Amino acid sequence: MEHCKYDIIGDIHGHASALIELLDVLGYRETSSGYAHPERKVIFLGDFIDRGEHLVEHRKLLKVVMSMVNNDHAKAIMGNHEFNALAYHTEVNGKPLRPHTDKNTKQHQAFLNEYPDNDPEKSQVLDFFRSLPLWLDLGPLRAVHACWDEEKVNFLASRTDSGRLTSELLLQASSPGSDAFKAVETLLKGCEIELPQGVSFLDKDGNRRSAVRVQWWNASAKALGEIALPRGVDIGSAASLPVPRGIPYYPKADKPCFIGHYWLKGVPAPLTEKVACLDYSVAGNGKLVAYRFDGEQVLSEDKFVFVK
Repeated sequence: MEHCKYDIIGDIHGHASALIELLDVLGYRETSSGYAHPERKVIFLGDFIDRGEHLVEHRKLLKVVMSMVNNDHAKAIMGNHEFNALAYHTEVNGKPLRPHTDKNTKQHQAFLNEYPDNDPEKSQVLDFFRSLPLWLDLGPLRAVHACWDEEKVNFLASRTDSGRLTSELLLQASSPGSDAFKAVETLLKGCEIELPQGVSFLDKDGNRRSAVRVQWWNASAKALGEIALPRGVDIGSAASLPVPRGIPYYPKADKPCFIGHYWLKGVPAPLTEKVACLDYSVAGNGKLVAYRFDGEQVLSEDKFVFVK
C-alpha cells in the first residue's frame, strides 16, 4: 500500500518563515537531514519562488524544501513559476526561452535578487526545479499545480521522463501554439477559455487578459460567469454565455486531487468532495495552507491546517 499519510502544502512564494511555522504546527522537527515527521511526509504543490521581495527568504526556503525532498521527507511537483524560471535561465541559439521583458523580469525579481548570475547555488536550484515532475499520481491521491486534465497528462506521460521535463520538452513547451505548450500550460496554469472579441479584464498584477481560467472542478455550472476565475471577475456580458465545451471536468469517481495556483481567500475548504486547492494567497497577506491527508476518499474541511 502506498504511504498515505501526507501533509500537502500550497504555494509558498518565498515565505520561508511561514513554511517553518506551518511545519512546526504539523509536527515536523528539524533533523540533520532536514525537517521530518516520524509518520508523515509533505507534498509540495510548487510555486516556491517569486513574490515576497520584502522578505529575502528564497534561499532559506529552498534550503528547507530541497533538503526535505532530497532526503525523502517530502515529494514536490513543479509550479508555473519554476517552469518560468527554467525557461528564463535557459538559452537556445543565444536567446532565453522566456524573454527578459520588463514584465517577466519584474515577476521573477525576488529570485534574481537572491541568486545573481555568478552564484554557484543558482545552478543547483535550477537543477532541482528541472527534477520536479509536472504531476503526481499516487495510490490514494493526485497532485498537480493547476489543472488535472487526463488527456493532457497522458499526452505528456509519453514525452517526459517519469513526468519530468526533458530539455526537448522545455523547448517545445516554450513555443506558443504547440501541443506541448498547451498541455504544460493547462497543467501548470489552468484551463483557459478565450473571451469574445472586445471583452477583457485586468488580472491581480494589472495585466489585461482576453482569456479567462475556469473552474474545471465545477461540472454543474450552466453559465461562463459561474466558473470564471478568479471568483467574482468582471467579464461583462460574457458572464451569461453558456459554458463552453471541452472543459476537462474532474470525474466524481476519481481519487482526490490537490492543487495550488488560484490565490483563493477566506476559510480553507474543499472545492468538491474530490478536489482541494491549497493556495490561499500567502503572498497577498493570506494564509499558508496544508491538508492533512490520511487516505480518505472524501475530502473534509476539518483536515485543513494553516498559518497567517
